[in-house]
Amino acid sequence: QVQLVESGGGLVQPGGSLRLSCAASGIRFSTYNMGWYRQAPGKQRELVAAITANGGSTDYADSVKGRFTISRDNAQNTVYLQMNSLKPDDTAVYYCTAKLWTITHWGQGTQVTVSS
Repeated sequence: QVQLVESGGGLVQPGGSLRLSCAASGIRFSTYNMGWYRQAPGKQRELVAAITANGGSTDYADSVKGRFTISRDNAQNTVYLQMNSLKPDDTAVYYCTAKLWTITHWGQGTQVTVSS
């Protein structure tokens, strides 16, 4: 059974930082491209960041470039999202994904709220 378990969300003030983690099980983690999506109330879900299976390539939404960093540890079956200089517009539920060819697995999401 595939499980993606996100953690690290919470309430943070504008300008602050959070580090999200996603622990994967039930898949051969090192073969999957991993990603982070987010969905804010009343908005469509959007891709925030993605990383290839070997970690050699990353991609970011324009809105988070220079502030967020995606990374992975294939030995620990974990993907991370370091979020710095957080803004109120970053408030959303953040979801971890694992993609291989046409198959995409989703985590249950973790809430990030940026507010003073």
